[in-house]
Amino acid sequence: MRRKVAALWLSAALAAPLAVHAQEDGRRRPGPPETFPPPVQQTNPGAVEAPPPEAFPTDSIPIPDRWRLIDNFGVTDRWFDPYNQNTLKGDRPLKGTKDWFLSLTGISDTIVEPRSFPTPVGIQTTELPGSNDVFGRADSLVLSQTFIAGGSIFRGSTAFKPPEIEYRAILALNITDVDVQERRVLSVFPSRRSHRTDNFLGVQELFVDKHLRNVSDRYDFDSLRVGIQPFSTDFRGFLFQDSQLGVRLFGDRDSNRLQYNLAAFWRLEKDTNSGLNAVFQQPRDDLVFVANLYRQDLPVPGLTSQVSLVYNRNREGGDIHVDDNGFPVRPALIGDLRSRDYDVVYLGYNADGHWGRTNLTASAWAALGEDRNSIFTSRPADIRAWFAAVEPSWDFDWIRVRLSGLYASGDDNPYDNVEGGFDAIQENPLFAGADTSYWIRQSIPFAGGGRAVALSGRNGVLNALRSSKDEGQSNFNNPGTLLLGAGADLDLKPTLRLSLNANHLAFDNTAIVHALRNEGSIPTALGWDYSAALIWRPKMTQNVVFRASAAIFDPGSAHHDLFTNASGDRRYFSILFNAAVTY
Repeated sequence: MRRKVAALWLSAALAAPLAVHAQEDGRRRPGPPETFPPPVQQTNPGAVEAPPPEAFPTDSIPIPDRWRLIDNFGVTDRWFDPYNQNTLKGDRPLKGTKDWFLSLTGISDTIVEPRSFPTPVGIQTTELPGSNDVFGRADSLVLSQTFIAGGSIFRGSTAFKPPEIEYRAILALNITDVDVQERRVLSVFPSRRSHRTDNFLGVQELFVDKHLRNVSDRYDFDSLRVGIQPFSTDFRGFLFQDSQLGVRLFGDRDSNRLQYNLAAFWRLEKDTNSGLNAVFQQPRDDLVFVANLYRQDLPVPGLTSQVSLVYNRNREGGDIHVDDNGFPVRPALIGDLRSRDYDVVYLGYNADGHWGRTNLTASAWAALGEDRNSIFTSRPADIRAWFAAVEPSWDFDWIRVRLSGLYASGDDNPYDNVEGGFDAIQENPLFAGADTSYWIRQSIPFAGGGRAVALSGRNGVLNALRSSKDEGQSNFNNPGTLLLGAGADLDLKPTLRLSLNANHLAFDNTAIVHALRNEGSIPTALGWDYSAALIWRPKMTQNVVFRASAAIFDPGSAHHDLFTNASGDRRYFSILFNAAVTY
């Protein structure tokens, strides 16, 4: 009986909602309504009416000292805590002032890097007795520790407007230990061993930033910055990304939707082994002038477009410069071995952002100008070179998939009066796997076609045949570069990311390589570059970042024709362990 009553009660309870729904007015199928129901009229006698709009204040009440409120809320100030309120990180004004702030920065950057690359055997001697081949053993090891310290003092709250004035200084101390397998790789002197430990202190930033004026109620502004300062001509560092001595006028308009830069830089000499600024050496006779304009939401919302005009004036034709290891870098020991003057104008368009659901970075540059001394003809030559790169990507939940394509034109005739190989001023590309990539990470010596000349430079992608990316001159007599790649970023956890990349590299034109090597059968395919990296951020911020990456380069037919090594290894490798801790 109890089971029967319970069953009847349950069936009635389940049927009740259905019955109610069946009697509801306006019940219909899902989709846009054909007609809207009449408005609901509510009557509530005796209810208190809402206050009229004029009962509320129209303006906010200013508080002259918001720091007092923070103290009353019990927020503490701990000098060693970079995440919360901290006077040393610019969160509160300095004691005794109302609008002067101090922001200190400290970074420890540690690198352990086993690697292999084609290593030429020294002409006079070798580290391994009995080795008399052109190429020796390829393995090497780099240990590098960089300490960066500095800070800025500025006036004015920067939460919603630029500082009124800022003074900034950043110093970097690098200690490097390198061990290679052959002599005359680390030093020009054959008597020195194939192991080196050195250090250098560089000034990476030292500038004054003065806020000139506001031009709108939304704090559109004009500012002037003078001194050693970081700058990049494009979003991904393809043309000129460096920290150099310069003067820069910059600002924005239209509620920050339009930004501009007018800048002039006088390039500083670099320390050979660390790449840091050597401020106590005379600056180079190499000037860079930049004018660019950024426009947000052009041509579509979410995409920022930039147009640029860059002029590089180089007057180092009478200069002879030897690097810290004794190798000549100006002029480069390639071609007629003569120093050069040149004028190059770069016209560029760059884009960064998203087009619908497609994340997009694109860059296009034209290099137009004159080289006073072509290294093959010893006569003046016109510079006509081209560059394009594009990297679209798509997000699928925790996975981002991307494609990469890059084209840098190569010179097709070394003996005419036109130089068609594209070269940058100071490239540092964040592209196609960046420093995880073998080809971008490593410098490949161009043995047999030049002395102390690299096919591609460290932290660069262009096959520019330069003596040095940091200290050498641009070279527009080069074979060019083609890159096609694919990759993916997988956010396995909020603190852990796996990045995968595969790139195919090739020459655009091998005429220059044929002439330098006296060979006529060198193909274009350089090979495949495979890399993977794990990035761990235990605090989910950039304050503590650990990276472990590995890359393998599988040489193609062109690489096999140009290089070999004593052990006969078919592939080259690059392994990177990096720990960066920031305060």
